[in-house]
Amino acid sequence: MLFADVINDAYEPREYPALALLSDQWMRTRPFEGLKILAATPIFRNTLLQYRALLAGGAELYVGRARENEGCGTTMPFDPKIVVLLQENGIPVISDEDIRNGSVADDFDLILDCAGQFSFCHPRKGFVELTRSGVQFYEKSQYPVYVADSGIVKRIETTLGTGDGYFRALEQLNHGDFEGKKLVVFGSGKVGCGIALQGVRRGLQVTTITDVSNRNTGSDFSRVLENNDVEIVDHLDEKKVQEAVEGCDYLVTATGIKNVLPMTVVNILNKNRKIVAANMGVEDEFGTLVPRFRVQNRKAPLNFILEEPTHLKYIDASLALHAALGERLLQDLARGDSFAGPRDPASDIEQVLLVTTIQNGEIGAEVCDMLR
Repeated sequence: MLFADVINDAYEPREYPALALLSDQWMRTRPFEGLKILAATPIFRNTLLQYRALLAGGAELYVGRARENEGCGTTMPFDPKIVVLLQENGIPVISDEDIRNGSVADDFDLILDCAGQFSFCHPRKGFVELTRSGVQFYEKSQYPVYVADSGIVKRIETTLGTGDGYFRALEQLNHGDFEGKKLVVFGSGKVGCGIALQGVRRGLQVTTITDVSNRNTGSDFSRVLENNDVEIVDHLDEKKVQEAVEGCDYLVTATGIKNVLPMTVVNILNKNRKIVAANMGVEDEFGTLVPRFRVQNRKAPLNFILEEPTHLKYIDASLALHAALGERLLQDLARGDSFAGPRDPASDIEQVLLVTTIQNGEIGAEVCDMLR
């Protein structure tokens, strides 16, 4: 099977039970036979498992990456070594610009997108969007769009895996002495919550700055944070925000909102170079008044400095859901269920992937704790 040597050298089967399940099923059923599919998941070693599953399902696979753009605060990262590996195995790797300038035809059947990079395209069937930040590009779409991030499965990656990746990246940059230090997290969604909880486990004093008016929404995890001794500060309380930032050692943004930081925080960061600042969102949450060199990894998500930005064991179920929703979209259309715009992931698919991860995966106990 394609990529077998790389995958077997890097991973144990218990790290990817959900994608293994899809590969085994799709080798028999071939749901993507004859279909041209573009997968725009960030290109790293762990995403080879998703590509392998799609190929097992009969897809004519193209892999999408963001073009280089130094004028932007962030761009979707990728591993050049994996790009070369894909090309050597005959899998085209294309950018959005390749489609815009006509060098690659906009004739895909299905697009598995990430952060709306390819939302301008015109697939014959529809889209599956991986991230919450990409939904804005599909709100008025005329195409059917499944959103993987709207369900429970994505919490495994964002709450458990992304927080772990943030701290592994800090450790790679020689910031490993966390006990008693102070961390400020902007945002209390899945990513922000995961970072905050990982910080508590590492002995940090954690403050989360958030919109407290969202506390009763499904996207806010303030109550979970409070139960773990995380201080919650309203983003509109300028005095408390200023005090928290002035006294912190680490600051990380995880709101998903461009230019989210208030001027008081921008001024503190530009004056106090001892604060280790990082972004964990797709957008430039620091804004243009904070220079790129002031933020770790030049404002790109900090965990993408790692060879494995998110451990496969944490991202396996998300990548599987991303691909499986592509199959479900085809099934919906085949039975006449045509829809337009974003739709939440199918609960039955999520249930299968959750059970598979808990029963057969390395992180079963962690997932059970998260779901309590």
